[in-house]
Amino acid sequence: MGQLEFNFPIDLMGFWIFMVCGIVMIPFMMILFGYIFKNNPPKDINSIYGYRTSMSKKNMDTWKFAHHYFGKLWFVIGIIILPVSIIPMFFFIKQSTDVVGTAGSIIEII
Repeated sequence: MGQLEFNFPIDLMGFWIFMVCGIVMIPFMMILFGYIFKNNPPKDINSIYGYRTSMSKKNMDTWKFAHHYFGKLWFVIGIIILPVSIIPMFFFIKQSTDVVGTAGSIIEII
């Protein structure tokens, strides 16, 4: 009495789901920001938000071109990285939390 009991397989599955959610955040953010920058770049050249390089901030033409190109690039790369990030995690679906955590960290770093 007074002790918490954990169902081992559910805990493993919950951690695996947590790791997969963490891994897909990067590709989803790339897809989201790629879409936003491609279709709706920041209206004004600024130093806070957007693709801010010295070349992109030269004038409005380079600012719009840089955001359109960068947005398209990030959108495509995000779509490519999404399955490449998720598929390897299926090989670790019933492994221990240490294995899942290590594999997820390596996948995220790569």
